[in-house]
Amino acid sequence: MLLTVSGPPGSGKSTNAKGLADALGLDHVSGGDIFREMAAEHDMTPVEFNEHAEDDPGIDRDLDRRLYEVATERDDVVLESRLAGWLAGDHADLRIWFDAPVQVRAERIAEREGKTVEQALEETQRREASEAKRYLEYYNIPIEDLSIYDCVYNTARWGPEKFLDALVATVEAYDPAHDEGKHPVEGVEYDF
Repeated sequence: MLLTVSGPPGSGKSTNAKGLADALGLDHVSGGDIFREMAAEHDMTPVEFNEHAEDDPGIDRDLDRRLYEVATERDDVVLESRLAGWLAGDHADLRIWFDAPVQVRAERIAEREGKTVEQALEETQRREASEAKRYLEYYNIPIEDLSIYDCVYNTARWGPEKFLDALVATVEAYDPAHDEGKHPVEGVEYDF
């Protein structure tokens, strides 16, 4: 089974993707982990590296190519990245989007990264604007279009344990016989 987990920074992607993978006995591949490693290799913060990527399309294309290969070659994984649902397309059994109000997400990021909420909020907004610009320019992906996702969750509405239970129940209720309800990914132009 290939599951994708996508959403903006601080939406709970990593926590829930790891928990879902563990609960279902699947591998977990995180685009965020790969991106942070790439940023560290360039001695930059993720925000700086995001903005640097605006001038160097090879950064996104390298990351996205790696994720696309996972999505098209494996079926035993929870693939987590902002573009995972778009990259996996019809290869995914279920495409899941997480979100939460930006203030909640900034609070989570601030706690996780040891910074002020104000700093996390400003960085998050810059990062999201940078990514949205690049996704549209590189691949014709309007990241705000959630119509390709099978499930869209506001993660601010549940505690982590209860939410994981709901996710597992959602996946367990998935019936491949009803795949005609999948939302195709059209108009995307991958140029890795």
